[in-house]
Amino acid sequence: MTIRPIRTSEDHQLALKRAASLFGLGSQKDRDELEVLQALIERWERSQHSIEAASPAQAIKFRMAQAGLSQRDLIPYLGSKSRVSEILNGQRQPTVDQIRALNQHLGIPVASLIGSFKHEPAVGPSSTSIAAEGALRRLGVMKAKENLAGFLSRSKASAPAVAMLRKTRTERTNAKTDMAALEAWCGAALLRAEEITIERVKIRDRKKAARQLAQLSTLPNWQNQIVAALHRLGIVLVILEHLPGTFLDGAAMCRSDGVPVIALTLRHDRLDNFWFTLLHEFAHVVCHLSPDRQVILDDLDVASSETIESEADSFARNALIPPAIWKQINEDSSTEDVLEAAEKAGVHPAIAAGRWRFEHSDYRRFSKLIGRSEVKTALMLAGT
Repeated sequence: MTIRPIRTSEDHQLALKRAASLFGLGSQKDRDELEVLQALIERWERSQHSIEAASPAQAIKFRMAQAGLSQRDLIPYLGSKSRVSEILNGQRQPTVDQIRALNQHLGIPVASLIGSFKHEPAVGPSSTSIAAEGALRRLGVMKAKENLAGFLSRSKASAPAVAMLRKTRTERTNAKTDMAALEAWCGAALLRAEEITIERVKIRDRKKAARQLAQLSTLPNWQNQIVAALHRLGIVLVILEHLPGTFLDGAAMCRSDGVPVIALTLRHDRLDNFWFTLLHEFAHVVCHLSPDRQVILDDLDVASSETIESEADSFARNALIPPAIWKQINEDSSTEDVLEAAEKAGVHPAIAAGRWRFEHSDYRRFSKLIGRSEVKTALMLAGT
């Protein structure tokens, strides 16, 4: 890392260019260099211009320009599309939870997000916890006279993974998460998993098993086949709707006897999302769960540079569509090309269509292929 003082406008432009190239890189060396460069850039700009402090909206827009982010990319941290627009237009200041999420996931300094403005109070954990409690009652998970604290105590006693939860959060746990609601969801999922009789199995060929799971997606009764296939692999599948304040797609956990559990929320009711999330959590089960890491939680709308998350992403992509097949697909690929790739891989067309949409950040194309609103209906018919 060779860094020089900024003395001229040319030095300033070079420093800006270098900072932009470092943003989002995962190594500590890169992050250290970026932090030093940002300090030098800010010092130079203050010395050259007497300007008012940037507003939170300006700070967010600056980071968006640095990282090439769109307004859609901010939804996991700020909420709905309309909420993103309100904050970027200065009509609404970010809440404490939103500030925390922007700082943790995008690296925007807290001081820049606070500014001199009055901010909305964070939505108190009590409100989301109360809503989560109501959802758990509707699901029949909580006992008649049990409150959320009592339920959490009971679930932690029977499921050691829940007690470890706060120590094992990853970058894919949204910073806006209400931890009480998240712990309640995990506890409920593990209690449901305890109801299923199953034995642990040693999976000898992880990649082969993953490919076989992916190819079940083409079957008309995939919803029954996937449960049976996972049971043969010694894995329990639990479907439990996401609770208010949890921001969760899925989780990989260990139940009290060590049997692994894949738990999914189906908050995005699309076939492409279901199969990617399933294989992502399968990767965590076969590669990352251990006595020291008994629960891994994933909000897949949130980017992560953690090694286990990039490994699980890559494992899932390759299990669904092998690289040799996907390398034929590019930005100009037609519907026929995408369908052909899915056929060669032996997977549902929604999987190929969803991957193309994600990789090219174009969510208008292939919208009829992704299987919207098909997952919950299929699983309800199967009684899962």
